[in-house]
Amino acid sequence: MYSFRNDYSEGAHPKVLQALINTNLEQTPGYGLDPRCQKAAELIRSLCAAPDADVHFLVGGTQTNLLAVGALLKPYEAVISAQTGHVNVHETGAIEGTGHKVLAVPSPDGKLTPALVESVPELHGDEHQVKPAMVYVSNTTETGTIYSRGELQALRACCGKHGLFLFLDGARLGSALACGDMGLPDYAALTDVFSIGGTKNGALFGEALVFAKPRPDFRRYMKRQGAMLAKGRLLGLQFQALLEDETYLDAARHANALALRLRNGVAALGYPLPVESPSNQQFPVFPNQVVAQLRNMGYAFEIDRAVDAGHTCVRLVTSWATPEQAVEDFLRDLSACVDVTQETP
Repeated sequence: MYSFRNDYSEGAHPKVLQALINTNLEQTPGYGLDPRCQKAAELIRSLCAAPDADVHFLVGGTQTNLLAVGALLKPYEAVISAQTGHVNVHETGAIEGTGHKVLAVPSPDGKLTPALVESVPELHGDEHQVKPAMVYVSNTTETGTIYSRGELQALRACCGKHGLFLFLDGARLGSALACGDMGLPDYAALTDVFSIGGTKNGALFGEALVFAKPRPDFRRYMKRQGAMLAKGRLLGLQFQALLEDETYLDAARHANALALRLRNGVAALGYPLPVESPSNQQFPVFPNQVVAQLRNMGYAFEIDRAVDAGHTCVRLVTSWATPEQAVEDFLRDLSACVDVTQETP
């Protein structure tokens, strides 16, 4: 029927594919030193109102996160993250693989606050323990919530007070930009480093990593970690195609709008959605029998967690390519599902 499993199942936005076709036979220097990457980096600096920003193009989100952490931290320094943070639960120990411990903090909505951040250094006060040196957040979070400008400003002030780097994982930054109160200049001004996700918003693959200040040796670090793509122009070209007009935001707006339609339709059928998510990830709770029926109909989605013996929270994700009809079909079929555990004998 349709997969709501993630927002990168499809290939690429037609504009990206056309740009790749149009430039297929171009001969350019390798390893990101080509005119396409240079133009894309200049475009990002302009959109961020950050002329001194250092911009690098990488293949995937986990690679981007571990490079950002590894490049900024000393071997004995650690990263503070919400317990649900991607670096803590979805990267197979990649951050720990660089030698940096992730200090996970329980958070009911997937977001960190200054109070949560400040609770960590109190537990790591001497040389026998790792030293917290970075706060890791993502927009959107793994629970679909988003940070507002005020919340990020508060974290920025907290990090400044305690001498911590602030790193924002923007794998789903398009979704946050489309439904939040911040623009790219806010992210550039309030973080030490952040990423602009392409993989989950219309690119074939690729993330842009943006440092607030130049990092002269970062390319050496990229190369050492096997992260320097020979055909680097394929990355720059995609970001140029997505960001030179409203394509990037339009793609995210489409995904968010269909997720909201899903949310409203699911709620109208009486199913709870404990997480107040404005983004393209929604987390309804269904009886286990309903989950089984939906899967038997051919729908694909991730299981988020078991709520109790009879109910499961699932994750439904929409993308730039999700057809409106797929959402309407899902809601129609959901309405036909029967929770047999509630039937009267």
